[in-house]
Amino acid sequence: MAEEYDFRVASLGDATIPSPIKMSPTHGNHLAGYVHDDERILYAIHVRPRDNAHTPSSAEMLEIAGPRGELFFDPSHTSVGIVSCGGLCPGINDVIRSSVRSLWYLYGVRRIIGIRNGYKGLLPENRFEHIPLDPEVVDDIQQVGGTILGTSRGGGERTAEIVDTIERLNLSILLTIGGDGTGKGAVAIAEELERRGDKVAVVGIPKTIDNDLSFIQRSFGFETAVARAGEAVSSAHSEAHSTVNGIGLVKLMGRESGFIAAHTALAVNEANFVLIPEVPFDLDGPNGLLVHLQRRLESANHAVIIVAEGAGQHLLKELGEEDASGNQVLADIGGYLKSNIQTYFDALGIEINLKYIDPSYMIRSATADASDAFYCSRLGSDAVHAAMAGKTKLLVGLVNDCYVYVPTRLAVAHRKHVDPEGSLWRDVLIATRQPEVMTNG
Repeated sequence: MAEEYDFRVASLGDATIPSPIKMSPTHGNHLAGYVHDDERILYAIHVRPRDNAHTPSSAEMLEIAGPRGELFFDPSHTSVGIVSCGGLCPGINDVIRSSVRSLWYLYGVRRIIGIRNGYKGLLPENRFEHIPLDPEVVDDIQQVGGTILGTSRGGGERTAEIVDTIERLNLSILLTIGGDGTGKGAVAIAEELERRGDKVAVVGIPKTIDNDLSFIQRSFGFETAVARAGEAVSSAHSEAHSTVNGIGLVKLMGRESGFIAAHTALAVNEANFVLIPEVPFDLDGPNGLLVHLQRRLESANHAVIIVAEGAGQHLLKELGEEDASGNQVLADIGGYLKSNIQTYFDALGIEINLKYIDPSYMIRSATADASDAFYCSRLGSDAVHAAMAGKTKLLVGLVNDCYVYVPTRLAVAHRKHVDPEGSLWRDVLIATRQPEVMTNG
C-alpha cells in the first residue's frame, strides 16, 4: 500500500464573496467553469493488480488548482505583497508578471507591492523601498533574467518582525517565490499570523532549479536549466572530441539532488560519466572513476563527465559552513576532479587535454524558455486564485500533469532525490554505459 499523506489545504475561513471572474458554474456545457474544492486527483497512481484495494480518503487526494466561484477577500479591499527569495532561477519575472496581471485584470486588485530583496525586505532595519506593481510595470519583464524585485538568502527566521511589517503594510495576501528555505519561512510566517488572529493568506510558488521539492512534479526553471546545461555539455563534447585524449568536465547545479545532471545527460546523450549526490563513487582504486576514465580514453580517445555540485563531497574536506539559507557550503568538486584527473594522467605519462566548464550562474540568470514561461504563467495565476479564495500555507504545483495545491509543510519536509534504483537513473546508466558501481567496497 502506498504511504498515506494528508493533503488537506488550510483556509482562512468561508469564501462567500462572488468572484468577479465570469465563468460557467457547471460543467458539461462547453464553457470554461470554476473549480470546486471537492475536485481532487490521486497522488499515488502506481498500483499492482494483486495489491489489496485501498480507497483513498479526501485527505489523501490533492485539491485541483483554479478559480473558485466564491472568494474570501473582497478585491476592492485587498492588498497583496509579492516576494522572491533565494538564488536566481529562470522564470521568476514570468511568475511575478502572471501574478500581477491576474490580480489586476481578473480580480480588480489595485494595491500590489513588490517586496525588495527577499524576506530581508520585510525587516525594518533594511529600509528597502517597496515597488508598486501594475500591468505596465511588469509588461516586458519576462524578457530579462533574474528578478525585478531583487532577492536574498536568509531573514525568514525572524518571523515576528516580518509579521510586524506585514501588519504595518496591511497586507491581505503574501505570495512567496522560493525553494524549501523560503517555504519553511512561509509556514512559520503563516502560523505567526494565525496566532495573532490576522487573516492573511500565504501562498507559495515553488522555485528551486534543482527540482528537489517533494510532491512537486517539476519546479519552474528546471527545463530551461536542462536546456542551457545541454549547450555546455555539447560544447564540452566538441572540445573533447577534437583533441588527443580530450576530456570535457562540466559541473552542473544539484546540491543534494542530481536531477539536472541526469536529465541533461539524457537530453544531450553525449556524456560518458554522470556523477550525482545520490550515487557514491571512489576516485582511486581498481573500480574508481580514474581507472574507468583511463579505459574510456584508451577505447574512444575522448570522454565527457557531468558532475553535480553536491556529488563526491565525501572525498573532500567539509568546510563546516552554512549560507544564509542554512544550506551547507559545499566544497568545489569540479576543481577537485580537474586537479586530480590531471595529476593521475601526468603520473602515467599520458597526455590529456582537459577542459573544465562551470555554467551555473549563466544558467540561473537565463530567461525562461517557452515551456517554462508557459508553466510560470499558470503557476502565477493559480497562486492568485488560491489566495483570493482564502487558502493559505500551500504551494501551487504540477502533480501527475495536473495543477494542484500542496500543503507547504509537506513539500518542504524532505527533499526529493534521484532514486538510484529508479527508471531515471537506469536510463542514465544505459545512455552513458558507465559502470553501475564505481566504488571499491
